[in-house]
Amino acid sequence: MTIYYVNSATGSDRNAGTNQNSAFATLSKVESLALKPGDSVLLAKGSVFNEQFDIKYSGSESAPIKIGSYGTGAAPVIHSGGDGIHSLYASNIVIENLKITNSGGSAISGGSVSNWTVRHVEVDKAGLSREVGSVNFRNSRDITIENSKISAGKGDGFWIEKVEGVKLLNNTVTNSHGATADAVQVNDSSNIVIRGNHLDQTHADSPKGVIVLIRPVNAVVEDNTLSGGGFGISAQAGKNVAIHDNDISGFHGYDWSFAIGLGDQGNTRDYDISGNHIHDGAWGVVITDPADSASYIRTNIQVHDNVFDDLTQAALKVDRPASGSFYNNTIESGVEATSISPAIADAHTFSVSNNHTVTSVETVLASSDARSAAMTDANVDPAVVAVHDNLKIITDTGDAHHGNLLKNDSSDNGTLALRRFGDQSVGKHGLTLTGEYGVIHVDREGNYAYTLDETKLSDHGGHVSESFSYGINDGTSHHSDGDTLTVFVHLDGLLS
Repeated sequence: MTIYYVNSATGSDRNAGTNQNSAFATLSKVESLALKPGDSVLLAKGSVFNEQFDIKYSGSESAPIKIGSYGTGAAPVIHSGGDGIHSLYASNIVIENLKITNSGGSAISGGSVSNWTVRHVEVDKAGLSREVGSVNFRNSRDITIENSKISAGKGDGFWIEKVEGVKLLNNTVTNSHGATADAVQVNDSSNIVIRGNHLDQTHADSPKGVIVLIRPVNAVVEDNTLSGGGFGISAQAGKNVAIHDNDISGFHGYDWSFAIGLGDQGNTRDYDISGNHIHDGAWGVVITDPADSASYIRTNIQVHDNVFDDLTQAALKVDRPASGSFYNNTIESGVEATSISPAIADAHTFSVSNNHTVTSVETVLASSDARSAAMTDANVDPAVVAVHDNLKIITDTGDAHHGNLLKNDSSDNGTLALRRFGDQSVGKHGLTLTGEYGVIHVDREGNYAYTLDETKLSDHGGHVSESFSYGINDGTSHHSDGDTLTVFVHLDGLLS
């Protein structure tokens, strides 16, 4: 197991490359090596590599090949006229702690690969020469992408096609541009988990939406924050799909815009859509088919325990043959509950029962959080549980907006401490981070103060959002958990 070092500023390809003082200079030199299981390639922080990096060799499950970084300073940068990192047929690869910018093709592209993990990678402006997706994998198996940030790409943020075993965890994708661009597109894949991501298409130059699932089998989409786009989640044809506990907002632009849509491009069966907060858009959940493909089967579609508010159209639309139910949902007054075609209603295949209309959803959401905490206490759960936090800014006086990240979290010993915020440790004096639209200070007790910078909103019409990941523990290093704080800013009429 050998560690190879690469430094674009001080290295030389005539060096041995096996220690920091004799680093290689180029990625092409690394490509000439026959990497073995357990080998690592570490790029010096502060380095810039103007070349595509081809990964040709495989690790093993117990000893993957790792591509990472070393030293101090900014993450090493890769950009090229082609892909940033490219591979065919390699397996057991880990890529971490890098930045890939301004690539002509994808930032990371893998074909017929297996058991890849991509984590803590930042991607900016990928796909400049063609709309290929910032990160794409095809005809592959067991792909995990986590804690990474993708912004301003040309084409989809993630493009996944014919992959068995997909995990997209705790990533941030903002503004994927292009005529066919979505934040996430997954085609003809199985065993899919999309969890804890912040996906924002609010200011994308794209007529499409946030998540597209085409013919998924065994998919879970949960605990994500989805903003903007022509739609939130388009899961048009598939089997055994769960869409749980997502916050979906800002889907508009068309008379058909929806939060969650299904029904065309094939048979749709066994969907569970529950616990979502669907707001600030057009339609809620739609079961339809613009082409009226009556031969498609839409069976066992369960829509329950969701919250719908600030919608211009109905919470539920069903205008094609379907079976299922719409029950125990909460709908804010002023929002139409259902739009079900007479033929479907007369067929009695889609039942509607026990839904509730309320004047304000805020009280319902607060009680739901309390109920979830009680359920956590009643069940056998991890020693520490972190729960997603939201800060909504409707008015701003220039003062800080305060809250506490630990208020809705729990631990079995009654002690909680904030240990990580963003990618940094929280010291005894707290931590201050500059976000995309404001500055936030946190302390170990979980208190935060977020000060909005309105000068950064002038190009966005006062409607933006950003998220910060955080980690907590119970005062020890043995039990920990993490989640996300999402800041929503809606300042209509306050910006001129």
